[in-house]
Amino acid sequence: MAEQRCGFIALIGEPNAGKSTLLNRMVGAKISIVTHKVQTTRTRIRGVAIEGDAQLIFVDTPGLFRPRRRLDRAMVNAAWAGAGDADVVVLMIEAHRGITEGVKAIVETLAERATPKQVVALAINKIDRVKSDKLLALTAQMNDAFDFAATFMISAERGHGVVDLRKWLAEQVPPGVWLYPEDQIADLPLRMIAAEITREKLTLRLHQELPYQLTVETENWEERKDGSVRIDQVIYVTRDGHKGITLGPKGETIKAVSMSSRADIAEFLGRKVHLFLQVKVRPNWLEEAERYSEMGLDFRDGN
Repeated sequence: MAEQRCGFIALIGEPNAGKSTLLNRMVGAKISIVTHKVQTTRTRIRGVAIEGDAQLIFVDTPGLFRPRRRLDRAMVNAAWAGAGDADVVVLMIEAHRGITEGVKAIVETLAERATPKQVVALAINKIDRVKSDKLLALTAQMNDAFDFAATFMISAERGHGVVDLRKWLAEQVPPGVWLYPEDQIADLPLRMIAAEITREKLTLRLHQELPYQLTVETENWEERKDGSVRIDQVIYVTRDGHKGITLGPKGETIKAVSMSSRADIAEFLGRKVHLFLQVKVRPNWLEEAERYSEMGLDFRDGN
């Protein structure tokens, strides 16, 4: 019998580089919020995938950017903490954007923070958006800037190159017993996954109308005798005007969000879900330690 392997893999990169899409593709289920907006991932979500005799534990970190607010700083610190704890680090960049100032800053920080034991790979994502000669030039430039163990050209959305990357990662993680049951795909509490799904639906629905100053918390989770579950969630916004936008005319927006979120949560859990949403104004939630704990972030990291 082949030796078991198990290790942590951190996916890092700028916001919108495709980390969440790649995580969901690797795991084979939607466990990380995916929207067209930047900075949507707030917590380090661990997705678990099996490749041969290896268990791959993925850490989907918040996008790395220049922080301005406390929440921004906490997210960036969480991202680098996730990378620091990993056996393998995969830097994702967008093929069509190339080497941005943000990518340069990440590479510089990687050079300072990566440990000798860590394996660091490059994944150039969204390769379907550029021609091959540009890809080859980008690969050469990136490998001149940092000594990557390997470079992969992928499309996380379409699945191109993902199998090769996963097989390579399985060879890189160290020998060791599996840390999770074979059928477990995430180590986030179900309450938090449900809250993330609702936040995704809100982000998609509200577009530019509402800034990132909202959060969703699962306030109550009731298992019912018929096998279904009742979930009560609170959406915190910072202003009365934001509450009106979130509810929508005659409550139409919140109803649409609730229906869409309930369907996704039910699909994820594999059973019937009764979802109830409330919108509350909490002007200073961005400065409350409790809210950060709910998101899996350290309030002190925002200092």
